[in-house]
Amino acid sequence: MKTWATLALLALGLAALIAAPIGQTHYIVYLLSSWLIFATAAIGLNLTLGYAGQISLAQASFMGIGAYTAALLTMAGVPWLIAAVAAVALCFVVGLALGFPALRVQGHFLAFVTLAFNTLFFLVARNEEWLTGGSYGLSGLPRPHFWGFDTAKNLPFYYFTLVAFVFAAVAMWGIVRSPWGRAFKALRENPIRAESLGVDTRRITLIAFAIGSAYGGFAGALMSPLVQYIEPNSFAFNQSLRVLLMVVVGGAGAFFGPLLGAGVVILLPEVLRFTEGYYLMIYAAAVIALMVFCPTGLIGLGRRVVDRFRPKRARSDLKLGAQL
Repeated sequence: MKTWATLALLALGLAALIAAPIGQTHYIVYLLSSWLIFATAAIGLNLTLGYAGQISLAQASFMGIGAYTAALLTMAGVPWLIAAVAAVALCFVVGLALGFPALRVQGHFLAFVTLAFNTLFFLVARNEEWLTGGSYGLSGLPRPHFWGFDTAKNLPFYYFTLVAFVFAAVAMWGIVRSPWGRAFKALRENPIRAESLGVDTRRITLIAFAIGSAYGGFAGALMSPLVQYIEPNSFAFNQSLRVLLMVVVGGAGAFFGPLLGAGVVILLPEVLRFTEGYYLMIYAAAVIALMVFCPTGLIGLGRRVVDRFRPKRARSDLKLGAQL
């Protein structure tokens, strides 16, 4: 019964995403595409932070690597699909390289390592003008074209982004329910116990970084044709904090948390624009209130609401099942 209810909710959510841009302005459709792209990047960070329990402040840099790789290849005439695969592969390899320092440091020290990497990427992207265009960036980036399906307009591009997001989400669903996923959760809960049970914590940390980085690269490969212009400031440290906020607000470790968190971070400020100069203050106050009263994010808040209205007998059965 629970499985059927979950499938029904997933079908309802997918139908809502399909219907969301219909009748909307070009700007709203653009925002919805941005939401899905940042949600893809947040899914990757959620694997690293929410499941593996490792702090990363470099997701924007991987988005940048993916965006510049896809942009340079497509401008050279390479089809977007091949360029996206190259971007994902490159970010996976860079994630492996960045993961090696993660084998020696944990927690807040690991955050400093990834922060340094994000800063390094920003400086390289700004100063190596021969490759990245420097502060002027790269413009005129082409949008994908698949066997007669043209994504030049915002609405077709949104549906293209939706298909890419669903593909990424399904792949992550398989990862978190694989033996690797269980190892990630064990690493997050208690690294010492996980190692005593035979989990190679260093190897699992490395894999979490690499896969999360690859998701950032895939999001970047989607972003470059969306905006058709990229420059270093789009992938500065504040963007990494933005993606981190999406994971935390949505609910770190919850599968659908990044999608909800990205919706709050991307869409809520636009919804509040009618308040004119006060919308940023209202947005910040809402996020702070959520973190203070429900640190587990929107998913945790939803669970608390459901538990509150669930019959007492059902709640006691759930507690008994958890104890067993």
